[in-house]
This record gives sequence, structure tokens and C-alpha cells, in this order.
Amino acid sequence: MRYLLIVLSFFSLCLFGEVTAQTENDYSHKEPSRDGIGKIYRGREIAQLMSFHGVAWLERDSREEEENTKLTISKLPINENSKVADVGAGSGFYTFRIADKVPKGKVYAVDIQKEALNYIKNKAEKQKVDNVIPVLGTEKSPNLPENTLDLVIMVDVYHELAFPKEMLLNIKKSLNPTGKLLLIEYRGEDPKVAIKPLHKMTVEQVKKELEANGFKLTTNGQFLNIQHFLLFEKED
Repeated sequence: MRYLLIVLSFFSLCLFGEVTAQTENDYSHKEPSRDGIGKIYRGREIAQLMSFHGVAWLERDSREEEENTKLTISKLPINENSKVADVGAGSGFYTFRIADKVPKGKVYAVDIQKEALNYIKNKAEKQKVDNVIPVLGTEKSPNLPENTLDLVIMVDVYHELAFPKEMLLNIKKSLNPTGKLLLIEYRGEDPKVAIKPLHKMTVEQVKKELEANGFKLTTNGQFLNIQHFLLFEKED
């Protein structure tokens, strides 16, 4: 029996080591560029995380017009009962606008920066919004309930994920069978979009990464001023 346990333990260690190695092999590394972290995923250098110290930029008066936020919200596949997650919620700029559209539902405001969650919590209390739920995520998981959500949205966030493969896996688990994932990203194909290159993405690159992780593009919306509206469904 002792010999069997040793053999099984050795097998488990080997299997765990293989899985770990496979995950690590999904990424490569180089000298970081000015706005990147030096970590490469499927040919793309991951951008540096924007600190919550940039909250003033997130809440700038011109954002509504620049990003055509009202149009974005109107195009979301949600109803008054929907359960939505705003991953990388930041100041909650989109969180609270979505919350207005789902009065009988919930909006999980996910961020890995506690300052952001405190900001959202205080704003929800001040405005007496009771369907916004702050959630502390990690670099690898949004820490959301499984098989629950109708929509997960990331607004100018995906390109900063330090572990995109792991995050997509966990987001996929959180979606219900008909749940969708929406990425809003600045258009990398357009040099006139005055955003740092690593903080923009092309449709081709987004598709490459998400298709590799079990998602299929169902809507390629090009109706926003400077961003892509890319809606994905789970693909079994």
C-alpha cells in the first residue's frame, strides 16, 4: 500500500508539473517595451496595468462623447433581470450605467485594485444603488459565481490582463449556457486613434486569442467612434 501511495504521489506531481509547464509555455518573455510588461501571449505584448491613480481620466467629462457610451449601453444584450459582470470596473463608469438597465438583476464590479472597489462601494452607497456588488478579483480569476452570468464586459481592459488564458477560462466558467463576453477595445488598426499602441487591439488579434480559449465572435460592431464592440459566445 505504501508503495502504491508513493507511485500515485509521483504520478500526481508529474501530471501537475506537466500542466504547469503547459500553462507557462503559453507565454514567452522579452525585455519590456515602454508600455508593456515584457510578457507575450500569441504574438502580443501585454500592456502595463493602469493604476487607479488614473481615476480622473476614467471619469473625464469628455468620455461620454468620445466613446459614445450611451450607444454602447443600448447595444448590450441584457434585460432588466440580467446578471452582468464588469471586469476591470475601475471607477464604475460603465458599472452604474449598466446597473440602471438591470434594476431586477445584478452587476458585479470586479477589480484587482482595492482602491477601485472602495470607490465603487462608496458611490453605490451615496447613490443608494443596491444592485452593484463589488468583487475583488485576482490576476487569474474574476472570482465570480459559476454558470450564472448573462454577460461579462471588459472595457479597455483585456489588453492589460497579465494572465489572459487563465482569466478567459474562469470567465467562461462564470457564464451561463447562453452567456456572452463583450470586449470593448480601442481600434488597433486605426493609427488616428490617439492611444498608446499596446493599449489598442485589432480584431484579428482579439479573435486569435479568444478562439484559442473556446469563444466565437458573433458580433463585430464597428459603430463606435474609436473602439471595437466585439461580442463572443462560448464555443464547446
